[in-house]
Amino acid sequence: MSAEDAADVARSSLTLGERAGSGGQGEVHAVGDGSLLYKEYKDPAKVDGRALADLVAFRQGLGAADRTRLDALAAWPLCRVVEGGRTLGFLMRRAPARMTWRTAAGATKLLELQYLIRPPKVAWQEVSQPTPGQRRELALACVDAIAWFHDAGLVIGDISQANVLWSLSPDPAVHFLDCDGFRRVGRGAVQAQAATPDWNDPLAPSTEASVDTDAYKTALTAGRILAQDPYVRPDQSLLPVPGCLDERQATAAGRLFAQAAGERGARPRPGEWRTALSDRGTIALTAATPRSRPSVDHTVLDGVRDRKPIDLRAPRR
Repeated sequence: MSAEDAADVARSSLTLGERAGSGGQGEVHAVGDGSLLYKEYKDPAKVDGRALADLVAFRQGLGAADRTRLDALAAWPLCRVVEGGRTLGFLMRRAPARMTWRTAAGATKLLELQYLIRPPKVAWQEVSQPTPGQRRELALACVDAIAWFHDAGLVIGDISQANVLWSLSPDPAVHFLDCDGFRRVGRGAVQAQAATPDWNDPLAPSTEASVDTDAYKTALTAGRILAQDPYVRPDQSLLPVPGCLDERQATAAGRLFAQAAGERGARPRPGEWRTALSDRGTIALTAATPRSRPSVDHTVLDGVRDRKPIDLRAPRR
């Protein structure tokens, strides 16, 4: 099945395969040869079909290079699935196979960020942990991806341990899920903004999504990857894994992490994190100049997976 033309697909035309996920907002099933997934919303009445069409159109409007970049970074809505004038869901690609891991019992699971920011557990000893240097590269890949989304005029909203995947092979890389939770700056959302406990901006309502709330969550993401601590916050000291950062990087990252605890509008932007974690350069005193936006000519998603933590919360440091 191809959804590359972005045209709406009739629900009655789909033959559903195995269920790939289920949650509060919808269920996900394989369709066609299994390379595509279908998310069907549980309550279509709460879905803004025009906002979903806007996300589909965003991907369709990108040039070839930027579309390839988006597809590498995110499980983006390819087309809407409709019936009787209602938007029921959408089609998307599966997450890359390298972003999964196989349990001792043979089950395949998504390699979510939670396996990177928590100390290893016996239950998931099959997950290969990164070296300190690879940990820095994964943090850099995350902030670089968020910078790309922002430069493209997008707000992410719900950034958390459950909707970012990672891989070490062939190189450290990340892949974002829950992409129907994204929106274009200044435009509406497909559904009410989702929120993940311990990942919310303390200075904004959990229902708010903006470039500034993304900036706070960028600091959480980078800091928790570097420290391998799922609960560290910008109002606490950042203690990176030994050998993860050199002296310049550690100083710059610590400064940005603390800055994220400040007033709204003063949080460091993803581009500043990219400078701080890079192999060269110094941290800018002002926000980095945005790159030009992608040329114009878009598992698994929010609410579709059970978001159970791996274990009970560890004591805060």
